[in-house]
Parts: sequence; C-alpha cells; structure tokens
Amino acid sequence: MSPDEARRRPPTAQQFVLGELRRAITTGRLRPGAPIRQDALAEELQVSRVPLREALKTLQGEGLVTYEAHRGYFVETLSLDDLREVYRIRELLEEEAVRRAVPRLTDDDLARLEAAQDDVERAAAAGDVAAMAAANRAFHMMLFDCSGMPRLVRLIRTLWDSTDAYRSMYYGEPGNRERVIKEHRATLDALRRRSADDAVATLDVHRAHAVTALAPLLDT
Repeated sequence: MSPDEARRRPPTAQQFVLGELRRAITTGRLRPGAPIRQDALAEELQVSRVPLREALKTLQGEGLVTYEAHRGYFVETLSLDDLREVYRIRELLEEEAVRRAVPRLTDDDLARLEAAQDDVERAAAAGDVAAMAAANRAFHMMLFDCSGMPRLVRLIRTLWDSTDAYRSMYYGEPGNRERVIKEHRATLDALRRRSADDAVATLDVHRAHAVTALAPLLDT
C-alpha cells in the first residue's frame, strides 16, 4: 500500500472511537471527573461496545480516564500536585525543544507560526474555546517540531494530553484568553529575534500563569 493510499484508508472503529473520545476530553466536552456513559456513547458514535471498550483501555493507559469497579470509566481528574508535576516536567522538556528549535527556524517556519497565532486570535475573539484550545496546541507543537527531535516532541504531546481538559477551562475566561494572546506575541517576538533565552522566559511565564489560574479548579 502506498503512503497516499494509507492516508486515504478509513480508520478502524477503534481508531475512530479513540479519536472522538480523546477530542471530547481534551476540548473539555467531557470534563474531568465526568462519568463515561458507554451505552450513550456507543449510540452517539454508532459503534458497538467492543471498540468503545478497547478505546477506553487505551485512554486508561494514557492517563486520560480511570476505571472504578462496579462504577465504570470516568474522565481522569488531577490533583494540584499532579498539575504542578506535569507542568514542571513540561518546563524541562520544552526548554530543550525551544533551544534546539530557535537556531533551526527558517522564515517559512516563522510565517507558519504567525499564521497559527492568527488562528488563536480569531478563535479568542469569537469566544470559541474549543477552537482556541486546538489552535493554541497547534502553535506550540509547531514550534517544538522545529527542534528536529520527534521523540522529545512525542513526550511533550503526552504531557499536554493529560492537561488539555483543564486548559480548555482556562480559556473559558476572557481575561485568560487575552493573556494567552499577549504571551504568544511576546514569544513570537523572541523567535523573530532568534533569542532562545527570551523565548524560554516568555513560555515559562505562560505556563506559570496557567497553573496559577487552574489551581482553584483542582483538589489540593
């Protein structure tokens, strides 16, 4: 099978369900702590319970859902300590990705990052939280991909997966959306100047603001 044929091939039922469930969790449609109603989901997605169960097992392994005997699956919740740990690990890994990326940035890379930021700002202006979360993720991952370190980027993506639902809550506040835009613009300015130190510093502030805003939403 050629690469083009493989891309055109429809996903299996399990892949389809996995993608839909992951999207529902990371956009906040299924909120942390929410029960996962398997019968309702199977009907909504028009699949049997078998691929749904397999997808849930995969998500459990990724830390996005948890299983309780006699109660079923629930969207995973984080403690404040969990959140801080995830963000601390992100800080370490993302600094390496940014420092590797900055010397490799081309004018085309910067143009793509600027276009991604335009998407963030359009979604923010429209108050579309789900679209902003997706655009924000695209902006950051685009930068990390420029590091040329795919294994590192995969680790960072996994960490983002575990907190995306909370990030969507963060974008629910207009003040937070405005702050994200300003911090992204500061990051872009540092990248245009090819200043890895300044880019790392602005992203450190960016993460710190998110943790401070999310802390009241979590159990201590």
